Amino acid sequence: MSNTDSAPAEVACAPSAFTGVLHPRDVPLGGPRAIRVRRTLPQRERSLIGAWCFADHYGPHDLRDGPGMDVPPHPHTGLQTVSWLFSGEVEHRDSAGVHAMVRPGELNLMTAGAGICHSEVSTTATSVLHGAQLWVALPDAARDTDRDFAHFVPQPRTLGGVTLRVFLGELADTRSPVHTFTPLLGAQLDLDPGAAVDLDIDHAFEHGVLLDQGDIEVAGTALDVADLAFQAAGCEHLSIVNRGEGPARVLVLGGTPFSEQLVMWWNFVGRSHDDIAMYRRQWEDHDPRFGKVTGYHGTTTRLPAPPLPHATLRPRQNPSP
Repeated sequence: MSNTDSAPAEVACAPSAFTGVLHPRDVPLGGPRAIRVRRTLPQRERSLIGAWCFADHYGPHDLRDGPGMDVPPHPHTGLQTVSWLFSGEVEHRDSAGVHAMVRPGELNLMTAGAGICHSEVSTTATSVLHGAQLWVALPDAARDTDRDFAHFVPQPRTLGGVTLRVFLGELADTRSPVHTFTPLLGAQLDLDPGAAVDLDIDHAFEHGVLLDQGDIEVAGTALDVADLAFQAAGCEHLSIVNRGEGPARVLVLGGTPFSEQLVMWWNFVGRSHDDIAMYRRQWEDHDPRFGKVTGYHGTTTRLPAPPLPHATLRPRQNPSP
């Protein structure tokens, strides 16, 4: 998925001392009539959870009375995209020649590496679109890796009143076979009314809990929809409780602290302003770094890059709270 902000800011991503709850901001996806998403990462207070560097939550959007998702071919560098749906269906095409459907409970992991472009369009069979789009930053040693794509359907596991689906990494003796370039965790937890779980977690990981629906408390703190509760490394347990009378659903994200300095702008992850400027110029010049998407039949052939900010970004550390 693209970051379709018309004037995106450059963000220096680095660890910070912030611990607490990150609240989302609304962002239009794909133009003035497009669906809106709730963006929780990156933020000034905390830009990374492990290597997770971007988190959008969207829906449920009723597409019967409005436009769906239609994101033309657009570029990425230095990251992996994680597409995860709760309802609906999205057609994915990319310049590695992959044509795939994104469906609920099925992981689609695209590796951009040195450069890729892709399109995403909700299908005509979709009446309600609801899901999350996540990005994972690649470490410097792997940021120029080849384009790739992985698909995986995690089998649900029941833990009392909780159903667990692990799509990346390992949790509760359940492991995903999908390769990642840094230690990561990605899982969906569905909690019955009144259900509680105290997860044994890797103490070397930072963790985030993103609320999709329900009345959830994480380590005793209540969340609103699309809030992301952060727990620093060094903890061996993660407590999640459904206080409501209906079902609840969260995504649990984790990873070892990412120590490298990153620069993010639009759909690019690099290491400097000059990296970003080069990627933008190459995209606008139709450089073969990104390849071409075939089979997309939208109203425009590709998404143009916004203008760069006037100032040159200088590396910085995120401030303490």
